[in-house]
Amino acid sequence: GDVYKRQHGVSFNPKNLINIGVFAGFSAYFLSNCIFQVDAGHYAIVFNRLYGLKQSTYREGIHFKIPYFDCPHIFDIRTKPKEIATQTANRDLQTVSISLRVLYRPNTTKLQELFRLLGTNYDERVLPSIINETLKSIVAQYSAVQLLSQRDQVSLKIRKALEERAKSFYIILDDVSITHLSYGKDFAAAVERKQVAQQIAERAKFIVEKAAEDKKSIIIKAQAQAVSTELIGRAIRDNPAYIDLKRIETARDVANIISESKNNIYLNSDTLLMNLNTLVTSTNIGQKAPGQK
Repeated sequence: GDVYKRQHGVSFNPKNLINIGVFAGFSAYFLSNCIFQVDAGHYAIVFNRLYGLKQSTYREGIHFKIPYFDCPHIFDIRTKPKEIATQTANRDLQTVSISLRVLYRPNTTKLQELFRLLGTNYDERVLPSIINETLKSIVAQYSAVQLLSQRDQVSLKIRKALEERAKSFYIILDDVSITHLSYGKDFAAAVERKQVAQQIAERAKFIVEKAAEDKKSIIIKAQAQAVSTELIGRAIRDNPAYIDLKRIETARDVANIISESKNNIYLNSDTLLMNLNTLVTSTNIGQKAPGQK
């Protein structure tokens, strides 16, 4: 130390180290207690021990404060999800298990009022109670079938009611949706029995309609058969040769069927339904000799 003093002409004083240490400590205290940082997606309000909450809102960045007197409180203003599950009764007094998901954030223009009323943990204090109350009041207005078939309408009604309730607590809801809706085992069994009964009723209805159609078909066939019989009777009465024509057509059909067989079959005219003797005799009787009147 003496050599250094002689070479540089500087006198070494231990008090200088103490002063430097005091200055460094004061600087550290100032930096840690006189400034505060607000991260992205957050706002801050400051409570002063003498004047109360300041009306200024502090955004992202570094801000100054008075040590001991100023206490910053930081709010997360980003949209956050929250899901609440509850059980309630519908209009038919059936137990419904329903889950609701909401996307919420604080009203940044009312942070001072929100802090005075609820503090920074406002979501835990308010949302579970108002969501449960709203779900119970609205679900009780619908039946089991309506809750399943009109799900969008129910969700919209729940959202409007929740937005009105949350507005009084300075909370903004960006989205409300039903994520789960179910009934107990008794309801599922009742639905299954109802579906089976409906299927049985539909089948019975189909059988009745089919019987009615079959009845109409039989009547139409009978009417057609009566008309056909009447026409055949007229044809036979007006022209006796009509029967011989039908015999020839029938014999031709039988011959065509037998000709397709691989076996050799010999049949007489009687087997082919052709009584040629009678046919020839009736033909001869029907013809007159030349010159006869």
